[in-house]
Amino acid sequence: MTRIILTSLNLSLLVLFPLAWVAPLMRAGLLPLFGLSEISVLSGVMALWEEDVLLALAVALFAIVAPILKTAGLALIHFRMTDSRLLAPLTALGKLAMADVFLIAIYITLAKGVGVGRVETAWGLWLFTTCVLVSFGISLATSALAKREALG
Repeated sequence: MTRIILTSLNLSLLVLFPLAWVAPLMRAGLLPLFGLSEISVLSGVMALWEEDVLLALAVALFAIVAPILKTAGLALIHFRMTDSRLLAPLTALGKLAMADVFLIAIYITLAKGVGVGRVETAWGLWLFTTCVLVSFGISLATSALAKREALG
C-alpha cells in the first residue's frame, strides 16, 4: 500500500513540476504606480539567457533538470525498474532543487529590502516549494521502504 501511495504522489509531480515552471513565482515592478510583471521559472531562465548564460544554465539545472530527473528516477525505483542504490544520487539531485527555492527566497528578500520597486510572491512559488518538499518526503519514505524491504 505504501509503495502505491508513494508512486502516485511521485507521478503527480511529473505533472505538477512543469506547471510550477510556468506559474508566476512573483510579481515585480519598478515603481508602485506601474503594473507588476509576473516572473516564472521559465521566463526567468529566458531573461537570464540573454544576460548571463552560465547563471541561466545553473538556474535551469536547479529548477528544471534536477527535480525532473529525481522524480523520474524515483518512478523507476517505485516500478522496480532499477535498483534502490540509485537513491543516494537522487537525494543529491533533490538538494540541488532545494537550493533553487532558497535562492528565490533570497532574491525576494533583497528586492523588498532595497525598497526601489515592489515584489509580491505569487502562487507558483508556493506550488514549486510544495513540489520540492513533497519530492523530499517521497525520497525519505522511499529510502525507508527500501531498507525495510532489504531487511524483510
